[in-house]
Amino acid sequence: MQTLQKLSLPSMGCGTWAWGNQLLWGYDESMDDQLQAVFNLCVSNGVTLFDTGDSYGTGRLNGRSELLLGRFSQEYVGSGKENICIATKLAAYPWRWTRQSMIKACKSSAQRLGRNVDLVQMHWSTANYAPWQEGGLLDGLADLYEQGLVIGVGLSNYGPKRLKQVQKKFAERGISISTLQVQYSLLSTYPVTQLKLKDLCDELGIKLIAYSPLALGLLTGKYSEQGPLPKGIRGLLFRQILPGMRSLLACLQEVAQSRNKTMSQVAINWCICKGTIPIPGAKSVEQGRENIGALGWQLDSSEIAELDRAAANADKKMVQNIFQTK
Repeated sequence: MQTLQKLSLPSMGCGTWAWGNQLLWGYDESMDDQLQAVFNLCVSNGVTLFDTGDSYGTGRLNGRSELLLGRFSQEYVGSGKENICIATKLAAYPWRWTRQSMIKACKSSAQRLGRNVDLVQMHWSTANYAPWQEGGLLDGLADLYEQGLVIGVGLSNYGPKRLKQVQKKFAERGISISTLQVQYSLLSTYPVTQLKLKDLCDELGIKLIAYSPLALGLLTGKYSEQGPLPKGIRGLLFRQILPGMRSLLACLQEVAQSRNKTMSQVAINWCICKGTIPIPGAKSVEQGRENIGALGWQLDSSEIAELDRAAANADKKMVQNIFQTK
C-alpha cells in the first residue's frame, strides 16, 4: 500500500471562507477581477495554500467558490505557481452517507477546480446528530487517497475523542491524517486550551489549521461598541462580545503599536506562534496585503504571554461552531 505523501504547507494560507460567504451574500461577477488580484498577490508573496469547500456557493451559485479558485490558479502566471496547494472541504450533507457519495463529491470538486484536489477534508463530523452517517463518509475519504485522487486527507471541527477514533480507523488502512481544521483565535482558544487539540495533533503528526483567526473581524480593530456594526445576526453577536473584550483589544493595540504592525497582523502572527496555520479570508487586495504583513516576523515570548492573559480574561468568547465535537 502506498504511504501518504506529506503535504508541503506554508506557514499561512488564504481561506476562501470569506469568498464563500461573499458568494452567498450579494455576490456579482464584477467582483471576480478583484478576487483574481487577491489570489495573484497571495501566491506571488509565498502564500500558496488555499482552502475552500464544496458548500461555499449554493443554489444558482453552486460551487462558485471552487470554480473561481480553479480559474484563478489556472490563469496565474507568476512565481510560485508550482507550489499552489488547493484544499477543499466536502460537506456531510444528509444525502451523503455512502463512501461512493464522497468519491463523487470530490470528483465534482476537481471538475470545478479544473485539477485534482490536493487536500480533501471532511467539513464537519456528524457525531453530534447522526453518528451512523459518518462511517461511510470517512471510508470515502480514505478511498480517495488510496485511489490517488488526492495527496492528503484532513478533518474539520473534530475534537480529541473523535480525532483519535478516526486516526485509528485510517491507520488500519495505512493512511495518515494530514490536517485538522478548527476555529481558533485569541477569541476562540477553546480547541487548544480546553480540548488540548494542539498537543494531540503534535503527537499524531497532524498540522492544525486555524480558521477564523480574526474572529469574523472582531480582532481587526475595525469595530467598536460605539458602532457602526454589521447588520443582522453578526451585528447582534458583536454587540454581545465587544464589551467583554475591551482589555484584549487594548492589549492587541498596544502590541501592534510597539511593533509598527496592525492589530490584524498581530492576531494572525499569534496563531502562527502557537504552531497553527491560520487561514484568514481576503476579498480585497488591501485585505490580502494586510494578511501578508503577518509573515516574516514573530512575536516574542513576553508579547505572547500578554496576549494569552488578555484572551483568558475576556468576559465573552466567540461562539463555537455547532459541529465542533469533543
